[in-house]
Amino acid sequence: MVEIVGPRLYCCYRCRNPVSLHDDIISKTFQGRNGRVFLFSHAVSVNVGPREDRNLLTGLHTIADISCVDCNEVLGWKYERAYEASQKYKEGKFILEKAKIVKSDDW
Repeated sequence: MVEIVGPRLYCCYRCRNPVSLHDDIISKTFQGRNGRVFLFSHAVSVNVGPREDRNLLTGLHTIADISCVDCNEVLGWKYERAYEASQKYKEGKFILEKAKIVKSDDW
């Protein structure tokens, strides 16, 4: 587990465990199954689940669900592999669902 401190943190909505920095956002224009999602370059204090192939809006990807290490809430997923060349930039990046994260109190 890695501790991050500073202003502009995103936290798990359920337990307020910090999971990413605002500065790590790559894009806010993604859409998930349950609404808007953000693409992050890094995420901390998350468990990475088993890999599975999923056919997403942008094609076939190998992804792994990520969950909060403190409360086990599924917060999004990690892109492990993209099969289409135009989607390779997502590999190793994290999706956090907007509805599952909140801004820290010191924002």
